[in-house]
Amino acid sequence: MTDAPADGDPSATLTARLSVPEMDCPSCAGKVEHALEGVDGVRSFDTQPTTGRVVVTYDPDAADEAELVAAIEAAGYEVTGRSGESGGDRTEPASPGSVWTSQRALKTWASGVLVAAGFLLEFLLPGSNAAVAELLGSDVLLSDAAFLGGILIAGQPIVRGGYYSLKSLNLDIDLLMSVAILGAVAASVAFGERLYFEAATLAVLFSVSELLESYSMDRARSSLEELMELSPDEATVRRDGEEVTLPVEDVRVGDRVVVRPGEKIPMDGVVVEGESAVNQAPITGESVPVDKTDGDDVYAGTINEAGYLEVQVTAEATENTLARIVEMVEDAQANQTEREQFVERFAAYYTPLVVGAGVLVGVVPPLFFGGAWPTWILRGLTLFVLACPCAFVISTPVSVVSGVTSAAKNGVLVKGGNHLEAMGAVDAVAFDKTGTLTKGELTVTDVVPLGDNTDEDVLRCARGLESRSEHPIGDAIVEHADDRGVEGRAVSAFESVTGKGVRADLDGTTHYAGKPGFFADLGFDLSHVHAATDGGVVTRKSRELCERNDCLDLLEDLVPRLQREGKTVVLVGTDDELEGVIAVADEVRPEAEAAIQRLRELGVERTVMLTGDNERTAAAIAEQVGVDEFRAELLPEQKVEAVEELTDEFEATAMVGDGVNDAPALATATVGVAMGAAGTDTALETADIALMGDDLTRLPYLYDLSGRTTGVIRQNVWSSLGAKAVLAAGVPLGLVPIWVAVLVGDAGMTTAVTANAMRLSRVEPDLEADGEQ
Repeated sequence: MTDAPADGDPSATLTARLSVPEMDCPSCAGKVEHALEGVDGVRSFDTQPTTGRVVVTYDPDAADEAELVAAIEAAGYEVTGRSGESGGDRTEPASPGSVWTSQRALKTWASGVLVAAGFLLEFLLPGSNAAVAELLGSDVLLSDAAFLGGILIAGQPIVRGGYYSLKSLNLDIDLLMSVAILGAVAASVAFGERLYFEAATLAVLFSVSELLESYSMDRARSSLEELMELSPDEATVRRDGEEVTLPVEDVRVGDRVVVRPGEKIPMDGVVVEGESAVNQAPITGESVPVDKTDGDDVYAGTINEAGYLEVQVTAEATENTLARIVEMVEDAQANQTEREQFVERFAAYYTPLVVGAGVLVGVVPPLFFGGAWPTWILRGLTLFVLACPCAFVISTPVSVVSGVTSAAKNGVLVKGGNHLEAMGAVDAVAFDKTGTLTKGELTVTDVVPLGDNTDEDVLRCARGLESRSEHPIGDAIVEHADDRGVEGRAVSAFESVTGKGVRADLDGTTHYAGKPGFFADLGFDLSHVHAATDGGVVTRKSRELCERNDCLDLLEDLVPRLQREGKTVVLVGTDDELEGVIAVADEVRPEAEAAIQRLRELGVERTVMLTGDNERTAAAIAEQVGVDEFRAELLPEQKVEAVEELTDEFEATAMVGDGVNDAPALATATVGVAMGAAGTDTALETADIALMGDDLTRLPYLYDLSGRTTGVIRQNVWSSLGAKAVLAAGVPLGLVPIWVAVLVGDAGMTTAVTANAMRLSRVEPDLEADGEQ
């Protein structure tokens, strides 16, 4: 982000987001920045060449959006779309149509024909190469005229760009190439040495290289555009009893949207009618469709598989989950990685140094060592071509954009390239327990009937007792009974006994449900209770639990065993009889163990579970999922201290939590990762990285992607720098002609680093949500 001074109240600002597709390199961005600096009222701007977007914050009392657009277009770049707080049209994708049939491409092809004709006349048909004019005492041959025609056609956009660069005092590739082309023509006229061919070849090859760069950048942008295109442009809305088709921009919060089988859901909302399986992969990365019915949330861009749905809209098109994801992916490059900052600092010194070397190479040998002026001037101009740092400056941001968009398509939202880079350096990962390693929802895991009761008898009593309870354990028991089709009993005289359980009359008989201590207080001998039998024969389950085959020791055997497994035990009975035992637990995510094992294989040295739960439950969960260590009974500030200790020991630590309750620890860690962030404003805004679905398999994928992204950035930076260095060293020796400098040093390396970055789009999770590879 580059700041520009402005007058006025800093709080009264608007933000405009402008699409500038032809701004596809750092030098282009420099000219746009200079143009915006000249607009009164502009407070700050962020140019993003990898996405072709400019975000401008300005004072509406001093400027308007039209002035911003006019300034950018005065710098030579067309604005094709706009959107923002200031109003305006919806931003269009920043891709400028077909590169190979654009106006510049047509000029390049026409120029190429002229250069080919000139080459034919000069080298293959010299007898037909007659003089057609005289310029400052030198003959202009027919081939020279063809070359000059090629220079005029292909060179016009180059010189125009060079003019804007000179105007903004920006020493970029357009200015350097303009100097090289015009310098070659000037040398041809001044010294009578025909360098028209070199100048024309330079103009055509550079134009081709620009087309290649645009094509490569379009490919890099295409993955982001795929995200933008996930949401449909229209929605079928039910209004006044009729169905009308409207643009999504005209759909309002509260409208009822109709979604038929096979259609994309156009807006975020809540299902109010119908049921269906919805493919949420575009948002959460989940591979299995999720069943949706009344009251369930759905997201724009997801796909209705088979059923009919009516959805009440909860967010406008510009504020839905998908729109926020796209915006955050676009903004991700604003947070520069350390390598990107290094490259930009290096480039600030590199270009002036190489330009200075080009001047010395072009002037010193002819002046002091009798070298031929045309030869050394051409070599100096070749160094001018190599002075452009585009290839290695663009190598990092294009890799970041590719990595970030690849992550978004797989259900991982990365808030910036710096976070993606940092994730790859993590050596320790801390996990919250509830809602992260576990599902965060209590479920009934065991029902143990006692005496002559059956599972259904125990659940029927428990359901009646807990139906009026507001405790989460009670909710879990009622839900489990409903799933089993077990109805409750008539309830009266309900009473909650604080810290112990509940009491109520069921069909006139007093029943109790609660902790083992509650029943001990009622006078029950919990060390010797009768196990349930089936036709007088002890069941296999009872046989496993009871040494005497017809009784259980709840205090020494069953209850401790269930508690060691991290379960909460509830006893059910009357004044005279203990009817059964129910165990409730927060179920471990099925993929948790495999995800932690995969992280270990990828190089994570330490995995730690941090929880406020008791020691016994924490130990049980830690053993199930396979973390290296756990810390229990932690307050929020103690979780922060634990993360700080891990960071001191391992330098880089990731914290994985729900994005709300664990916010302090997430903020303290090197990288904060929020679970299940789809549709959750707080998680999307507070975390560095958000796993959009409740799927831990995305965590090892993220770690792998981060490591690969760092590797690609390293490859791009050093290969582009190395190529420039080798070519520059060969120029004074006459080993590098100017066309090689253009095709290899400029177009070739830019295309190569972009293609290398695009490999990141093929990285996919190698674990499934069920925990199997």
